[in-house]
Amino acid sequence: MNPIEVIPLRAFSDNYIWTLRDSTHAAVVDPGDAKPVLQYLRAERLELVAILNTHHHPDHIGGNAELLKHYRVPVYGPHDDRIHEVTHRLKDGERISVPHFGTEFEVFEIPGHTRTHIAFYGGKMLFSGDTLFAVGCGKLFEGTPQQMFDSLSRLMQLPDDTRVYCGHEYTLSNIRFARAADPDNAALRELEAKAAKLRELGQPTLPSSIGQERATNPFVRCTEPAIVRSASAKAGKKLDTPVAVLGAIREWKNQF
Repeated sequence: MNPIEVIPLRAFSDNYIWTLRDSTHAAVVDPGDAKPVLQYLRAERLELVAILNTHHHPDHIGGNAELLKHYRVPVYGPHDDRIHEVTHRLKDGERISVPHFGTEFEVFEIPGHTRTHIAFYGGKMLFSGDTLFAVGCGKLFEGTPQQMFDSLSRLMQLPDDTRVYCGHEYTLSNIRFARAADPDNAALRELEAKAAKLRELGQPTLPSSIGQERATNPFVRCTEPAIVRSASAKAGKKLDTPVAVLGAIREWKNQF
């Protein structure tokens, strides 16, 4: 079996279309735009074998229809009628094997950013869409702080060496906020220097890892005294639960 590579294809201003490939086949996660995918497939002489969607936002599914004009492939996604092209609607705990690749992925329902958001986990890889970002989390467009807290807590149960492939290049801006919420975190300062260097070189800061997120992401560290203090100060009252802390820092981040 050929080894699998994961290639980031850029789309729009900061999206990544994660492309799993071997020497002859490819599968794409959240193709918001078909053009960079088609260009890559043709340049590399690869055959598309599957599309994976984490949630319904156009910058993650906008390329589905055009890709399907060129390749008749399965489309895996959540139970959400807003994603018209999905052929295999998936529930929590289901497993899929992408055609031509040996890796099996488990499906996690992780609402918060949207109500039907899912993630794909397998082969020490997590495709987390817009729920978990490097040093951040998605805006609560359709979900609640409780849902986001539960979803992030679940993902933090994965092994530390799990590679986290999220949907956007937000790392440096997320670090700037995280340092405001968690000012004495040495791991954040170290990560900022590393991420800044990568961006200067035009390289992605991703994938992250679950271990890195445990150490640096304020949204999964809502019981840490420094973050509780910062969130309470911003809210103007003492916050007694991790969910309240998450809600407060998400609102703070929205205005940051």
